[in-house]
Amino acid sequence: MNPAAPAPPSTPTPAAASTPAHPPSPPATRTPAGAMNGHGSSAGAAAPPPASTPATTPAAAPSRRGWLGWVVLLALAGGAWYARPYWYPRVHALLVPAGPKAPPPPRAVPIVATTVRERDINLYINGLGTVTAFNTVTVRSRVAGEVVKVAFTEGQTVKEGDLLVEIDPRPFIAARDQAAGTLAREDANLSLAQVNLKRTEDLMKSQASTQAVYDQQLAAVQQSEAAVKVAKAALENAELQLTYCRIVAPITGRIGFRLIDKGNIVQANDPGGLVVITQLDPITLQFTIPQDDIPRVLEQMNIEGSLQVDAYDRDFKRKLATGKLSALDNQVDATTGTLRLKATFENKNRALFPNQFVNARLLVDAVEKAVVVNTSAVQRGPESTFVYVVKSDETVELRNIELGPSEGLDTSIKNGLKVGELVVVDGVDKLTPGAKVQFQDKASPAGKKPASKPGNEIAAEKRT
Repeated sequence: MNPAAPAPPSTPTPAAASTPAHPPSPPATRTPAGAMNGHGSSAGAAAPPPASTPATTPAAAPSRRGWLGWVVLLALAGGAWYARPYWYPRVHALLVPAGPKAPPPPRAVPIVATTVRERDINLYINGLGTVTAFNTVTVRSRVAGEVVKVAFTEGQTVKEGDLLVEIDPRPFIAARDQAAGTLAREDANLSLAQVNLKRTEDLMKSQASTQAVYDQQLAAVQQSEAAVKVAKAALENAELQLTYCRIVAPITGRIGFRLIDKGNIVQANDPGGLVVITQLDPITLQFTIPQDDIPRVLEQMNIEGSLQVDAYDRDFKRKLATGKLSALDNQVDATTGTLRLKATFENKNRALFPNQFVNARLLVDAVEKAVVVNTSAVQRGPESTFVYVVKSDETVELRNIELGPSEGLDTSIKNGLKVGELVVVDGVDKLTPGAKVQFQDKASPAGKKPASKPGNEIAAEKRT
């Protein structure tokens, strides 16, 4: 293969010829693929293409680049159309000016609501009272002596006649036997005096005796009869003292802490006593009411005869017992302006204890089929008393009401509400007329009774 001849220098242009300071550069010429120099390298600065790449003509390169450009353009257009839901709203928001924003919907207020109910409501007079035992006995010994037996335990419930304490009976047995001997002697003296009197009477008939002797014998008989009576009384007293050695329960009740032990020497009528017994069933309650309520109580007692009294604990949460009013005091306490009343209770479950402070509720009247709501639903304003009623569209309405008497946590409504309506009991401070509300119990929409029994509250949904 012949080496390629060097390319001839190109003819300089007139512009280049007119500038002698810058000599003309020879134009670059494309060397054919087959033209190789003697050392196997291409002539000039161009490197040979890889052996696996076919030779490309100058006419074919622009045609291939144009075809690839259209393919890429079509692919980009298809992808943009496919992703149009993602980018079009943003582009539209940038290009099209946005109008004024609509105000956000009002936020629902979480509340707790309850149903308006119908039931009988009782009217009570409340008073603070003290439980008093029906009977309280301090057991004392009637004789002096040594305690040989304690037959009870502390806190035990005893019945009337049960043995409590036994005192050493031996001195009293001896005294009884002595009195019995004295009585026998006096009986013998009486018999002798009666025989002598009989003899004197016989001698008087035969005039063998005088009237003075007869009178002496008659006096002797009378003296013996009197001595027999004294001896009998002494014997009865000795027997009575012997029975006092056995101290028994005078009433049925509960025994307190014992005050003596076995082996102690007790004295008759010791002020400290041996033990205290308190009767717990029945039991009484003394309480006071204001003097202004006395006419109501007297009126109902004239109608009913006896009034019901309920005893509650100090917190007014747990009912302890139910009894009847038994007595009223005869005068009002001038210092407090109250009247004392007494009620009697059956206390089989031992819920009441003496000196216990309790709350008494005296039933004086009743209202049948009253419309009632929870007292916490009632709101008091400067001009009226009102409640918030939940309507069927879960908005609230401010409604004025007229109150009636109250009982516990319920208040009766004379006018303004109907049975079955829902009223707000919690979350009232955030409500305005027409406000939207929200319940936790989705199964109990506004305007309908909850699935649970009437009176159960619907817990408000927590604010998220």
